[in-house]
Amino acid sequence: MTATGPSMWSRLLPRTIASRLYLILFTGLLLAHGLSFGMLFYERYESSTSMMMGNLEKDVSTSIAMLDRLPAAERPPWIPKFERRTYRYILGPGQQGGELATERAREITRLIGGVLGERYKVHGNTTSTHPERLQVHLTLGDGAPVTIELTPSVMPVAQWLPFVLGVQLVLLLACAWLAVRQITRPLAQLADAADALSPTGGSPQLPAGGPVEVAKAVSAFNAMQDRIALHLKERLQILSAISHDLQTPITRLKLRVEAMDPSPTSDKLLADIDEMQHLVRDGVAYARSAHGGVEPALKVDLDSFLDSLVWDYQDTGKPVTVTAHAGVPVTTRPRALRRVVGNLIDNAVKYAGAAEVAAQVGADGVVTISVLDRGPGIADAELESVMEPFYRLEASRNRDTGGAGLGLAIAQQLAVAIGASLQLRGRDGGGLVATITLPAA
Repeated sequence: MTATGPSMWSRLLPRTIASRLYLILFTGLLLAHGLSFGMLFYERYESSTSMMMGNLEKDVSTSIAMLDRLPAAERPPWIPKFERRTYRYILGPGQQGGELATERAREITRLIGGVLGERYKVHGNTTSTHPERLQVHLTLGDGAPVTIELTPSVMPVAQWLPFVLGVQLVLLLACAWLAVRQITRPLAQLADAADALSPTGGSPQLPAGGPVEVAKAVSAFNAMQDRIALHLKERLQILSAISHDLQTPITRLKLRVEAMDPSPTSDKLLADIDEMQHLVRDGVAYARSAHGGVEPALKVDLDSFLDSLVWDYQDTGKPVTVTAHAGVPVTTRPRALRRVVGNLIDNAVKYAGAAEVAAQVGADGVVTISVLDRGPGIADAELESVMEPFYRLEASRNRDTGGAGLGLAIAQQLAVAIGASLQLRGRDGGGLVATITLPAA
């Protein structure tokens, strides 16, 4: 069975939990309010129709009887007195129109005919459909035509009702927003804590509290962080112990080989022993690099820091120069940063013969330190692999040139430990550029 991609609905839904909860709650609230409005207007429609029917049943017979008994000249002053919100009386034949368009119109006509009885022959017609308007025609005893014009309509809504409903909707939406925030904020805090998780255990623990589920998740996360720190501490202790225990037999072997008569075999043995010592030292250095974040952060003058580091290399005759200064101080862990930049300079000098160091401040205020060389460079496909421990590029950086493949791995791990990031890229014209991006102040 082959795996399929996300469904259409999954692609249409927002990506965050908070957005999805907002969408569900807001849509549900809007639908509920729409249903409430619909039921309200339907109830008002039914009430207004029932009220109009009741008024017609009581009014029509009385009004027509009075008009029929009044002399023709005295009828006009009485017409306004008989007028109601949904119907009025007209002295005259009224307006001609089409057939009755709705069942309600036919029901009203039948009601009027039933109330007036057989003495008055009534017939109705529709004069307008939007809004609905109909006229019911009849003739009084003296032959004078009378028209009852009806305009069925819903009872008017009070002016304050939409305002109250709007306030209610806003209140419900605010409560929904608060509920979603209470649900998603612990998740956001947990995600931030996971991003800031330090393998050394130096990261602050999440504060306990809140609902039971949140408190359990926080407790589990804090326990996980402590276990990770303990595991790495034990690893460092084991490697340090192994290194200490190996130094003695390795030194003893070296002394014994040096005591032997010079020969090609003894020279090879000494080279192997030296390589073993180098591997042991690099392995311990890599293990300790994970604890670079334990060092306290200090505010340092970055330009003076880099000048001092480069001068140390120049004093030993190595071609290392500073080509650009940032001109700003930074808050960092200086020993760990010195080790990172030093490893990058060592690699550049070892494989390119020279190194350039440049510091600059970006438009967003982020400070970067770049170490550039004109060496053989690294293929794009291997830029990430060279950060792995004991990885070597056989074509240019093998055992013959020295090293155990841990220099960049140590630099990468130390950069992560101090909150920075290390990236490698090819340099225009050949060579390599290693960029350290320091965390924003």
